[in-house]
Amino acid sequence: MYILGISAYYHDSAACLLRDGVLVAAAQEERFTRRKHDAAFPTQAIAYRLHEAGITARELGLVAFYEKPFLKFERILETFLSVAPRGLAPFLQAVPLWIKKRLWMKDEIRRVLDYDGPLICPEHHRAHAGAAFFPSPFREAAILTMDGVGEWSTTSYGVGRDAAIELQAELRFPHSLGLLYSAFTYYLGFRVNSGEYKVMGLAPYGEPRYTAAILDHLVELHDDGSLALNMDYFNYCVGMTMTNTRFAQLFGGPPRTPESPLEQRHMDLARSIQEVTEEAMLRMARHVQRTTGQHALCLGGGVALNCVGNGRILREGPFTDLWVQPAAGDAGGAVGAAFCGWHEYLGHAREAAPDDAMHGAFLGPAFAQAEIDAFLTREGVACVPLDDDTLAERVAALLAEGRVIGWFQGRMEFGPRALGNRSILGDPRSPRMQSLLNQKIKGRESFRPFAPAVLAEHAGAYFELDRPSPYMLLTAPVHPSQRVPLPPEAATCSGLARLAQPRSTIPAVTHVDDSARVQTVHAATNPRFHRLLTAFAARTGCPVLINTSFNVRGEPMVCTPEEAYACYRHTAMDGLVLGNSLLLKEAPGTLDTAWMTRFAPD
Repeated sequence: MYILGISAYYHDSAACLLRDGVLVAAAQEERFTRRKHDAAFPTQAIAYRLHEAGITARELGLVAFYEKPFLKFERILETFLSVAPRGLAPFLQAVPLWIKKRLWMKDEIRRVLDYDGPLICPEHHRAHAGAAFFPSPFREAAILTMDGVGEWSTTSYGVGRDAAIELQAELRFPHSLGLLYSAFTYYLGFRVNSGEYKVMGLAPYGEPRYTAAILDHLVELHDDGSLALNMDYFNYCVGMTMTNTRFAQLFGGPPRTPESPLEQRHMDLARSIQEVTEEAMLRMARHVQRTTGQHALCLGGGVALNCVGNGRILREGPFTDLWVQPAAGDAGGAVGAAFCGWHEYLGHAREAAPDDAMHGAFLGPAFAQAEIDAFLTREGVACVPLDDDTLAERVAALLAEGRVIGWFQGRMEFGPRALGNRSILGDPRSPRMQSLLNQKIKGRESFRPFAPAVLAEHAGAYFELDRPSPYMLLTAPVHPSQRVPLPPEAATCSGLARLAQPRSTIPAVTHVDDSARVQTVHAATNPRFHRLLTAFAARTGCPVLINTSFNVRGEPMVCTPEEAYACYRHTAMDGLVLGNSLLLKEAPGTLDTAWMTRFAPD
């Protein structure tokens, strides 16, 4: 039996397909439409999944949508009524959309798919809980979900046992850890629902000077991690912005204009809200463990993409094991809805899958070498075909020379992280590589850190991490043996000036607080990427590479060989690997700046 899971209309619409309870395909709509964070109904993502399975929608056994539209509409109406006559502008914007389409989601799904079979809508946080627990390796575990808001819930916790989930408590709108973090994302000049990871990356450049002000004025944080926001400082219930003038007065000025220079005040605000968020996450985790008595924890919801907070829960929290859904945001809600349909609606048993039921998140489209070769021939592109071992050796040599390589292999990743199939790779030993990648290839802010991909068997020698981290969802300190002494003048550096100080033997992936967002690479999950890392380690003695997503700022990760080639051709990448074909530029490091300017800031 096939089950289709769908998330749509808010952030990162997506669809997934289960076959007899096994996840076989998943991807976000943005990868097909090329509109970053596309929230439209995932028509193309659904079409890919059905084509991949060789079925039509009429052959589906069940369709599952990731939330209850009528319950969400109830919350929207009640919120508007509670603040009336304020809030007219968002009311006039939201309600027509709901009345025309979103309220009738079941009818929309049936119409678009031409489907008349069973259709269910689990609640939003139940879908997050399903995505967090059902693919996890645990037979039994605590579950904690945290995001902006679903229907009413903003946080929930409970226990998963075998094929059942029991949610025990929730925090309700407008009180939300996710919305608190998003308010600072907005105030710092980044885009809500996509710029939160920028706030997390900016935080180590600052000092927690505003933590007390946040706790004194904005949020009452309780011992159990529950919180109450002081709505006098927020605007998201009544207006078109996240914060208001009172919020701006508290923090010394209006919201930062997007793309304007970052000041030390902005970095200090990022550090302060990150510390408050981490403290809330830790208190929540401790309360959940005390209440449930479980030893393992599953995390879901958009806040679970805060890998710094996840790392602290692992190191300082009471749980002995932790699993985080790699597509923890709304896209992953499609996966959770589908699993809830299989296990809870249809009543099928569950066997925990210690070998990774998410399949490394390699769940998107793949392109055979014959398809790649046909594209290269059609475009008249010169390339060098190589067997697997020769390819690894040749690319490792190029990386060791300081070249930047686009790496396009196998099935596209599901979720926000490139994990070795749609990646841009570089040498982490180079002090200049972080700046080069940010400014000349990715076209993004200079402060943004890059993640290390490390051979799993050598991770402990480079990072203070004692377990796998295949999905880049844990931040860990760089191992003391890999750190280098800072010069005396470094003590006087602050803000972005700290970027110029190499802090370890792998400076390009070591953040200014000596941390890294680690991806452990396993031979069983991604043998070709593992082979490349092994060849690089044999050549350089370093089993680590920079791994960043194959895209430029403002664009989604590449999906097809054509998109990969276009990105390579118009940026300063030196080489491109498409399957077993290696392409090299005659003039390394060339950059088409005109092409870069067409992308909107993200």
